[in-house]
Amino acid sequence: MAVRRAVSVARRALSIGLAIVVACAAVQASAQTRTAPKAPARAPARRPAPKPPPLPPLQTETATITCPNPLGNGVKTGRMFCDVLTGREPADGILVDIPPHVGPVTLTFDLHNRHMYSEELIKSNRAYRRYTASIGVLTMDNTLVSRAVVQSEFRSASDLVDRIGGGAGPGGVKAVAPTGSEPIVIEIPAETEERVSILGEKLSVERLDGVEKFELPGQPVAIISNVMLEYRPAPPKRTPTPARRR
Repeated sequence: MAVRRAVSVARRALSIGLAIVVACAAVQASAQTRTAPKAPARAPARRPAPKPPPLPPLQTETATITCPNPLGNGVKTGRMFCDVLTGREPADGILVDIPPHVGPVTLTFDLHNRHMYSEELIKSNRAYRRYTASIGVLTMDNTLVSRAVVQSEFRSASDLVDRIGGGAGPGGVKAVAPTGSEPIVIEIPAETEERVSILGEKLSVERLDGVEKFELPGQPVAIISNVMLEYRPAPPKRTPTPARRR
């Protein structure tokens, strides 16, 4: 009986050992048949965005203007002086042509008060004047870009900026003359295409005997000279090449 039990126990142990060996082999085979996971595909490298073309260099030139009331050229400076008239419509002002451009345009000019010179008033000590004139720069759709003011005092001929030739006075000069000088710098928006207008707003003249104001349309209230533009020229427009016939 003891021998039979020993044999039975040995058979069971052998059966269990064989089962364990078979199970391990199956696990190993399964592990070998599994495919390794693939690495994720790399996204293609992005090319850097192309750099924008360089801006054209700044260009400074004398502005082309349409002056409704030109006064003439200065005897000393040779500048062309132009009256600034009051008005309600941009077309009534001094028109400044704006060339094709990239970005904003800088408009500069000298703004002067307008004086009527009289030697008699100087000799009689009645020539004193204090001028305050205001003007506006507008686009052609009547949008105000900026305002400018010039204020100056006149006592003697030395207060004049220049004398204007072409008159009947001594030396062939006109009685009207620029006095005081205010350099004006105005940035014109980039979207402004063709031209802007310089239009007078009002003038106050203080004398020894009182104050006089000018605001009605069509009245000269100031003088400008030395009108200049600084801008970046727009590149020429490309004309499309005609399609070739097959």
